[in-house]
Amino acid sequence: MRYPHFLPDGGTIGFVAPSFGAYIEPYHTCFLRSLEVFQEMDYRVELGPNVFKGDGIGISTDPRDCGKELTESYADQKSDILISVGGGELMCETMSHVDLQEIAAAEPKWYLGYSDNTNFGFLLATMFDTASVYGPCASDFSMDPWHASLHDCMGILTGKSMTEDGKLVVHGYEKWEKDEIRDEDRPFAPYNCTEETAVTCRNWDGTPVSSRFVGGCLDILVNLCGTRFDHVKEFAEKYKEDGIIWFLEACDLEPFSIRRALWELKEAGWFRYAKGFLIGRPLHYEDVQMGLDRFGAVMGILDEFDVPVVMDCDLGHLPPMMPMINGGYGTLMPYGEKNVQVLFELK
Repeated sequence: MRYPHFLPDGGTIGFVAPSFGAYIEPYHTCFLRSLEVFQEMDYRVELGPNVFKGDGIGISTDPRDCGKELTESYADQKSDILISVGGGELMCETMSHVDLQEIAAAEPKWYLGYSDNTNFGFLLATMFDTASVYGPCASDFSMDPWHASLHDCMGILTGKSMTEDGKLVVHGYEKWEKDEIRDEDRPFAPYNCTEETAVTCRNWDGTPVSSRFVGGCLDILVNLCGTRFDHVKEFAEKYKEDGIIWFLEACDLEPFSIRRALWELKEAGWFRYAKGFLIGRPLHYEDVQMGLDRFGAVMGILDEFDVPVVMDCDLGHLPPMMPMINGGYGTLMPYGEKNVQVLFELK
């Protein structure tokens, strides 16, 4: 696994919009403030040509232009890391126009984003053997004050959270946001964390599990399955001695859709060397369809693997989210009585 260089003091953060651009409120105002925040931290910023565009369908602009921006921004020397402006709906079409050979030949660079950005962050790991970070997009860095998860994310990107024994530690948080309060009148509002975090563990007694970690948004992963971008079985074979802990969360998918998606990935052979699963709170958190809730949707498919499954983790669309190193090697451990932590190693 290739790990990018950390963002240095005074380094340059590049921003790209392969999915939505910052063209509507409150995201436009939030993005502008995020740029100010990073500059106040003495970082330089480099803006891609599409970051303020909104004339595309489900993404910032024409997929060909989005693919060109992403390719050039990742491969050039103008920025040290890349942060996506936002999530969206059809970044899959952007990927059709990314120059894969140029990405493969480029010096590794941290790419940060979640949701629709799974289309690139996950492929960096599984196609190009290059680690990325699954975590918040640019606008979240405008909040005042920062949530601890944002500090943790920057700690990974800069390497400043690395322990003396060379580990990058992330863990779940005390509370989570069920109802967002950020809007046009309060664009910089912090996460509205009102709900107590309490994971549910299946097939796990808390014994530490070391493995390779990969994953992202289930909506996107099931869409990639079976395409020319699907190199998961080759990736899994390469790292079969490590095994894989999958971190998964869902946006638009409801319980039946989650169960169908997991069934498809299972039947496609993606979970052959699975050593565990971290399942984030789905956006449709409380939905029940014909008696099927989020637990039944997941365990109805994953229970047969007889590996640890941790439900309601701090991942994804109901923040805060633990920043996860896609492709990283780490150890899953309990964190307190109701949460988990991962100790990542750069190997």
